[in-house]
Order: sequence, then C-alpha cells, then structure tokens
Amino acid sequence: MDTLFGKRNVKMSTLMDFSQLSKATQLHLKNVYSSLAICMLVAAFGSYVHVFTGILQGGILASLGAIGLIILLAVTPHSRENELKRLSYLAGFSFLTGLSLGPLLDVVIDIDPSIVTTAFMGTTVIFVSFSLSALWAQQRSYLFLGGTLCSGLSMLFMMSMMNLFIGSMMIFKIELYLGLMIMCGFVLYDTQLIVERANRGDNDYIMHSVTLFIDFVDIFRKLLIILALDKKEKKNKK
Repeated sequence: MDTLFGKRNVKMSTLMDFSQLSKATQLHLKNVYSSLAICMLVAAFGSYVHVFTGILQGGILASLGAIGLIILLAVTPHSRENELKRLSYLAGFSFLTGLSLGPLLDVVIDIDPSIVTTAFMGTTVIFVSFSLSALWAQQRSYLFLGGTLCSGLSMLFMMSMMNLFIGSMMIFKIELYLGLMIMCGFVLYDTQLIVERANRGDNDYIMHSVTLFIDFVDIFRKLLIILALDKKEKKNKK
C-alpha cells in the first residue's frame, strides 16, 4: 500500500522520509526509540504485577525507588563499560514506574476497564503525532518552547498547591487539561532537543529514552484521569 488518506495521495515513503537528519542522528534515534519500546514493555509488566498478581504493590516506595534509580542512571557516565549497568537501571526505573501506576489503574478499572485501552491508544496517537511533527520540522524550530513549558509547569505547581486548600474540582480539571497540553509541547521540545544533542555528539541514547518515556507516562496518566472523571460523571447523571 503506497498511499494513504484516499485521494490526497500521501506516500508512505514521504511520511517516513527523514533524509534531513544525518545518518548518525538517524542511528541514534533508532537506539532511543528501541530503548523507549523496551521501557514501555517493562512498565506494562510492572503495572500487570500490581493489578493482577498482588506480589508487589505500587505506592510511595515504588515511586521513591524509581527516583533513586533515575538518579543512579544520571550520575553513571555513559560509556561502553557502563552500558549494561545503565540499561539495568533503566529497566528497574521502568518497572517501578509501571508499578507506581498500579493504584491509579485500580481506580480506573473499577470505573470502566476499557478506559485503560482507550487512554493508551490515545497516548500513542498523541505521542507519535507530535514526535513526527518535531522530526519533520526545521531543526531547532521548537526549542524556543523550553522557557514557556517550564513556566507552564511552575504555574501548574502553584495551582496544585493553591488547590490543596481550596479543593476545587474546576481548578483540578484545568490543571489536567493544561498539563496535558504542556506535556504535548514537551514531546515536541524534547524530541528536537534530542536531535540537536545528537548532532553535537551526545549519543547517550539511554538518558534520551528516559526523557521521552517520562513524557509518554505523564500523558497516559493525565488521559486516564480525564477519561475516568468523564465516565464517572456520565454514570452519576444516569
């Protein structure tokens, strides 16, 4: 199948044309996205362990363990000698991240199990779409977003602190939707930042995959909550 979208005649070969990127950068991105795929599988296994086995439970300890592993990964130099060690840190971080999603998944599954699949598919579409947009765009065209996105995160933090005392559902929903928009922006920004760093010789594909993995998980988490709240409100109206 050589064309998509009917009469628009958009060729698949055109969609997957990244010739504007150097061969070294393309190879680096293959390593990044391969590591990201492994992160997804390991995280899914971590969530499965919490939801279906009960052997391990997600919570504060899992989150603290994930933070500890990501710190170990960050302080361990990227080299051939340390590659296996850093990959093991990456796998452990991914597993504990998936495990820490367990409590949220429990709540969502109680409301409607299909929400998990819908949220994952939605996250995948969002992530792939924004990643491709960043890769097709002119180099550095989205790097200016960094300051704006960080300011947005600061604003979200202040809103969440304020809402601890107010307890407003409206403010909570604004946080969710605004946070979702900001994380979509981070997919654009982080993807182009990875390309720019690769062009400058930074080939730490493990740490780069962590950046994208965190973006993906944050979008997934927010979609889970948004869809669950919407489903719960519809049930309450009946």
